[in-house]
Amino acid sequence: MGLKGKVRVPGDKSMTHRAFLFGGIANGTTTISNALEGADCLASLKAVEALGAKIERSEKTIQITGTTALNEAKIDCGNSGTTIRLLSGILAGSEAAYELTGDDSLKKRPMDRVTIPLSQLGAKIEGNYAPLRIQGQPLVGTTYTLPVASAQVKSAVLLAGLFATGETTVIEPILSRDHTERMLPQFGVDVTIDDFEDGRHIRVEGPVQLTATTVDIPGDPSSAAFWWTAAAIGEDSVITTERVLMNPTRIGFLQVLRQMGASVKISNRQEVAGEEVADVTVESTTLQAMTIEGEQIPSLIDEIPLLALLATQAEGKTIIRDAAELRVKETDRIETVVASLRRLGASIEATADGMTIEGPTSLKGAAVDSAGDHRLAMMLTIAKTLNEEIQVNGNEVVEVSYPTFYDDLKKLQDNGNG
Repeated sequence: MGLKGKVRVPGDKSMTHRAFLFGGIANGTTTISNALEGADCLASLKAVEALGAKIERSEKTIQITGTTALNEAKIDCGNSGTTIRLLSGILAGSEAAYELTGDDSLKKRPMDRVTIPLSQLGAKIEGNYAPLRIQGQPLVGTTYTLPVASAQVKSAVLLAGLFATGETTVIEPILSRDHTERMLPQFGVDVTIDDFEDGRHIRVEGPVQLTATTVDIPGDPSSAAFWWTAAAIGEDSVITTERVLMNPTRIGFLQVLRQMGASVKISNRQEVAGEEVADVTVESTTLQAMTIEGEQIPSLIDEIPLLALLATQAEGKTIIRDAAELRVKETDRIETVVASLRRLGASIEATADGMTIEGPTSLKGAAVDSAGDHRLAMMLTIAKTLNEEIQVNGNEVVEVSYPTFYDDLKKLQDNGNG
């Protein structure tokens, strides 16, 4: 039977990170509701606590009383690339020394993509990989053009700009996620955004002090995407994800679903914390293969494992290009996705910057491993809804981004069988 029902997915991961980090350095007490309390975001919360912020939790909210004098600290960022890269920007202009480290996976991820631009403002950071040693310095504003679309690099530079003297401008030739520049005004920061021929110019004037606020975090579209996929490829399935973030830089996957012929309905639109939210309903349909490349990629980079699964059930040859960044995620996501789906009988080949998939294919039962990657574990679990004989090992890693994933799956299965 199919999957049916409504799901409220956890709060958006990118927005939760920023709410925790900004609240931690803001003047006053910030109240955050529907935060994602997965391992990655909690790394950001623990980081600001180590720097001197006070945290109070209730059943529905997290309150952060920020600190303006950041303690010297050694901070463990766990598996969170967002935590270590954004913190690098925040701490570069402070008055103390810091060490930022993480787990074995994080220590393999390149950090020069943030340390090089931060050095343009005068930052003193040692290390191309974690642990990073940061000696806080007086910073001076600069203009930096992003060589690749990266919300983490853009955010690191803008956050360093808050502590720098003068104007800091980030020029973005290809748009990436814009949660930092949308949320900073909620914390009282003046952000100027203009579009020019060479890209989008985002400016902040420093030094500036953040002011505490209230943030209600919408549902994470990267988490909702698992249910959209399950509904689209399932038999007789209808799933509504409620109150999901509809930021244009984050719903590339939804647009591709529509282009592939999926039935997608959007309702109940409203605005929350400078962002649009809505309910999204997806029903089972026949899907058509397509080519996904270029400017589409940054807005769906985290959903490419799901696109690969969708493509195994679509009519024709799907080509995914320009996604080389996947090779430096929690795992080499191109290799792990291709190897896993091939084990399940998919006709899929890896390329240098993506993959090609022929469909439709009936997936066969086999044991597959998450490789310690939360998105891979969830994608393979959605594949299992097509064939119960698929066995997913290492699925506890879903705690990183979606602690209630298996509870929600059971509810949708029960509704489908009811």
